[in-house]
Amino acid sequence: MGRPPAIPTEAKQRIVLAILSGELSIAQAAREEHVAEQSISRWKADFLKAGNAALLPGGATRSSSQEEHLRAQVQDLTQALGEAMLEAWRWKRNAQSRLNAPASM
Repeated sequence: MGRPPAIPTEAKQRIVLAILSGELSIAQAAREEHVAEQSISRWKADFLKAGNAALLPGGATRSSSQEEHLRAQVQDLTQALGEAMLEAWRWKRNAQSRLNAPASM
């Protein structure tokens, strides 16, 4: 038995807003939507965290720690790729010079 189908973002938002407005409890929403209470609690926490971040100075333009981590990772990988390309170029140049060199006896 596989995973249940993913719930669209709009549905998650509707559920979280219903919980925050008091229309539904987490348990009621979980029963109605056939989703684990833990999942709904996580959606609610993520929703509130994102809303909280939007209210900080700089608002939505402020990078999250995950975005900052990904940017640093991209920079590290770009540098590693550049170094690998340089090393490959050196190996190629060295191999070409050995092929073109006269044989020594």
